[in-house]
Amino acid sequence: MTKTAQSVWENCLSFIKDNIQDQAYKTWFEPIKSVELTDNALYIQVPSKFFYEWLEEHYVKLLKVALTKELGKNAKLLYKIKMENTYGNKQPFTEQLPSANRVPMKPQEVDAPFKNLNPELKNPFVIPGIRNLKIESQLNANYSFDNFLEGDSNRLARSAGMAVANKPGGTSFNPLLIFGGVGLGKTHLAHAIGVEVKDKYPEKTVLYISAEIFTQQYIDSVKKNNRNDFIHFYQLIDVLIIDDVQFLSGKSGTQDVFFHIFNYLHQNGKQVILTSDKAPVDMQDIEQRLLSRFKWGLSAELHQPDYETRISILKNILYRDGVDMPEDIIEYVARNIKTNVRELEGAIISLIAQSSFNKKEVTIELAKSVVEKFVKNVKREISIDYIQKIVSDYFQLDIETLQSKTRKRHVVQARQLAMFFAKKFTKASLANIGSQIGDRDHATVLHACKTVDNLVSTDKQFKKFVEDINKKLTL
Repeated sequence: MTKTAQSVWENCLSFIKDNIQDQAYKTWFEPIKSVELTDNALYIQVPSKFFYEWLEEHYVKLLKVALTKELGKNAKLLYKIKMENTYGNKQPFTEQLPSANRVPMKPQEVDAPFKNLNPELKNPFVIPGIRNLKIESQLNANYSFDNFLEGDSNRLARSAGMAVANKPGGTSFNPLLIFGGVGLGKTHLAHAIGVEVKDKYPEKTVLYISAEIFTQQYIDSVKKNNRNDFIHFYQLIDVLIIDDVQFLSGKSGTQDVFFHIFNYLHQNGKQVILTSDKAPVDMQDIEQRLLSRFKWGLSAELHQPDYETRISILKNILYRDGVDMPEDIIEYVARNIKTNVRELEGAIISLIAQSSFNKKEVTIELAKSVVEKFVKNVKREISIDYIQKIVSDYFQLDIETLQSKTRKRHVVQARQLAMFFAKKFTKASLANIGSQIGDRDHATVLHACKTVDNLVSTDKQFKKFVEDINKKLTL
């Protein structure tokens, strides 16, 4: 018998009815109508946005189980919300939203296994005086692998993250250090790993924390004379995620305590995940013994997303928000906003808002005006390719010559300048700069930057080169 939207939904309802109270069933499920069935996606119509939000908050797990029984593990649920006579329109219009399929994160209860522990072990996340160890994971369930789209720019980091989530502490990626520029998805990926671990291993204790909050907690523990409690608390964690670890720079006390926590977790098969805006080799004022541990596992870099990935990201945002948009407009936004994912999301959300709040049809003209205003308000990020082009043009070379192995003095100086400005204007690691400018290593880039600094103070002509190129790059 061919499945229809009606038959699938009726089977779901009979399962749901057996698992909730009659009153709840009558209130929240009887008003729902099945609308459409396409492949593995069921569309249901609900009377309001509030109704949709209530179902997602309280019954999403039940709905997911019921639908999976009917349509298999790839089943999708989409809501159609009929808005009657909104804004004076004669015809009702329908808003469409996909189910998040996510339940809120529950607090994690931990039994302290240490015999010698202070019975009043403090949890740095709760108000002083509360003694129990219910640990909130601090994870954002919306940051999942489902909406972290894979592309060439993030494939290594995403695959390593999935491997860690499937076997925390049991891979050679320990620690896993994810690094890259602003807005490329480091925090999203770190949360996604934590969320996936909690899905697969509910018994594991996962904690996400920024390096700044970790530092503040450490300072508080020293003031209150309970530094050992602070260390013991972090030794209870199975998967520790520290965001923006570069903020530990120059903080010797925090680095020291983190060193001991890291060693304990690593030796006991616990997983450590770190994010940073730079590679370990580029980190300043971090103790060598800590840097060496950062390099034990895998350092995976996130790059700027390519055009295809940007298209996929935009389509995913539109799907998530239940918005239809013409293909040419999606392509226009993807072509014109290249720097990072955060700016891409900001632009498309601005476009959706302009359209819905001002009741404007989404046209190329509207897209241009939104993107122009958005891009003007964003500090322009300069790419390594662009720097090589500017430097090559300035010295009347082609890029192939700039990247070649030749040791002619004027070419070497041009190459060193390109490396110097790449370090100055981009968030790329020294290794990444070297690989893009003639396949050199990070030591060559470091030497180039020192040479440029020395020549600027001793050679007037060279200083003029630097000033001229700097002007061209900052216009």
